[in-house]
Amino acid sequence: MSATFLGMPGNFPKNAAQAVQNSQLRYNLRKATHTIRGKRASVVGELPDWQELRAAGKAIKDETLRHLDRYLVQLEEAVTAAGGHVHWARDAAEANRIVAGLVKATGETEVVKVKSMATQEIGLNEALAAEGVTAYETDLAELIVQLGDDFPSHILVPAIHRNRAEIREIFLDKMDDAPPGLTDEPAALAEAARVHLRERFLRSKVAISGANFMVAETGTLVVLESEGNGRMCLTLPETLISVVGIEKVLPTWRDLEVFLQLLPRSSTGERMNPYTSTWTGSAEGQDFHLVLLDNGRTDVLADEVGRQALRCIRCSACLNVCPVYERAGGHAYGSVYPGPIGAILTPQLRGMTSDLDASLPYASSLCGACYEVCPVAIDIPEVLVDLRAKAPHGAAERAGMRIAGWVLNDQARLATAQRAATRLRKLVPRRLPGPLSAWTDTRDLPDIPEESFRDWWEREG
Repeated sequence: MSATFLGMPGNFPKNAAQAVQNSQLRYNLRKATHTIRGKRASVVGELPDWQELRAAGKAIKDETLRHLDRYLVQLEEAVTAAGGHVHWARDAAEANRIVAGLVKATGETEVVKVKSMATQEIGLNEALAAEGVTAYETDLAELIVQLGDDFPSHILVPAIHRNRAEIREIFLDKMDDAPPGLTDEPAALAEAARVHLRERFLRSKVAISGANFMVAETGTLVVLESEGNGRMCLTLPETLISVVGIEKVLPTWRDLEVFLQLLPRSSTGERMNPYTSTWTGSAEGQDFHLVLLDNGRTDVLADEVGRQALRCIRCSACLNVCPVYERAGGHAYGSVYPGPIGAILTPQLRGMTSDLDASLPYASSLCGACYEVCPVAIDIPEVLVDLRAKAPHGAAERAGMRIAGWVLNDQARLATAQRAATRLRKLVPRRLPGPLSAWTDTRDLPDIPEESFRDWWEREG
């Protein structure tokens, strides 16, 4: 099961209500999401075949998921043939045990990390710390989050909720080698991080990564990034351990070409990423281990509606257009997967037994903007509605739905109810009593007309 952020014991409505009171947070989110959104729209608009690419990405992912067992076995055989080692992890605990064991076998007590949502999902840093191993994040945004004892708030830009003045204060407070005269200019902050990380790259013998894609045909893993920190982690250490969700596999190199067009444009608003790293098995004496992570994905795959969430390529386009995310931020979702994709993926991976997870399918206005920008055409509103039907509902809500169904399923009963409502409309309170107050707490009760449409039609028709 994926970890829940500490300090998030409630549900999404409570978390979001607290977040929207933070005007600085709302400003930071709006500025960043609108900037990324604009860049994406510009580069997507350059491609006359964008919708065809989108359809191709969807088709490739669906084909892969239908035959996932076959492609995963093919991947394992190719990685092993290239000198790598493949490990299978049913859940977070097993994955953490495997990685901790591999690190401890090297005798090292620290590792450097490429940005990886899969390792955040399983709480790997905390698990390694419990085994006496310190994990250092090397992505700039992840470094900011780690130094600030914070949680990521965005898939692409984990520190999107921080502005540069806040980042400067974090560096001065937590980075031992930060220059005392550090300013909040982006170039100065980036240089401070670069100097801080360079020593770690040069001395670390073990690195941990995720992967954007895995090619079953050749056993090749692919990481797309913008800073070069990933390239340093993937090439310098003597041991490389990659933890990757089983849904990240693609059948062939030809399929990868489609996603190398879709992902950069949808995520960073670039035609291609500055760094695209590929590696196949063990190279130049490096010891390579691939940990294939299930952690609930097989259960998601079994759901005919919900399985489309496994198409996700973690581009974050849905977050950048979501009016709910823009105001509430990522922390309110209580998971490493925030925004619209988190609202459908997290409850499926973790189940909906907690108040937080049961509330996530309601963290949406169902406006459909997320579906329109998704590069692999995940119908997020469809999955949200499906999950709402599966979420636990209170006794009062269930009783209300049964009564509504009884009335709406019979024409005569509906007509009687409408006439009674028009006659008693002046007695209907603006705020409903008891358990029904939860409905009117967040929306206005519509005015009841003096005459129903049915009666008007009979009179005028």
